[in-house]
Order: sequence, then C-alpha cells, then structure tokens
Amino acid sequence: MSVVKINVLTVPAEQRETLEQRFASRAGAVESSDGFEWFELLRPVEGTDQYLVYTRWRDEASFQAWMEGPMKASHQGQADGGDRPKPASSSAAVWTFEVVQQAAPKSQ
Repeated sequence: MSVVKINVLTVPAEQRETLEQRFASRAGAVESSDGFEWFELLRPVEGTDQYLVYTRWRDEASFQAWMEGPMKASHQGQADGGDRPKPASSSAAVWTFEVVQQAAPKSQ
C-alpha cells in the first residue's frame, strides 16, 4: 500500500524564493529512488505561510531508505566542505498517510 509523506514547511515571505530555488536546483534527485511514486511542491496562495512538500512512496521502507541515503546526504552540507546554508523554513513537520482510495480521470 502506498504511503504519502507531507512535509509542512513554515516559510517567511522573504525566504519563499530561496526555498523554491533550492527545490529547483535538486530537481531529479528523488525521481530515480526505489519506491518513489510522486512529488509536488505546493506554494501557499492565501491564509498561510506553510508550503507543503507532497511525496508518495510504494511503502514506508522505500521512504525510509531514501531518508537515510540520498536525502540525508543532500542535507549534510555542500559537497566541497562548505558551510551548510541557513534553512529557508522556520519550522517543519512531517505528516504521514496511507492511500486507501484513489481515482484518476476517466479516459475519453
């Protein structure tokens, strides 16, 4: 059964561009991970300063393998030994859901 992970990032207005640029610079980093099914970065439109990072995985084990491998390595700092950049978000939380129903558009 697929699992959905939603990373909730509180991002001050002045850091929005930085956050989006960081995600854009890592495009392609998760797509080849075993068990990866989907990714979306959702920008808030009104009423909140929280971005949602939506990922769907084949199972919890696939997500954990990515967390302990490629994701952890990408957040350890720069490859050249430089300082890790300051986080663009002021707080973060991860929500986890199991997919129990889904629907796709009907083909015409």
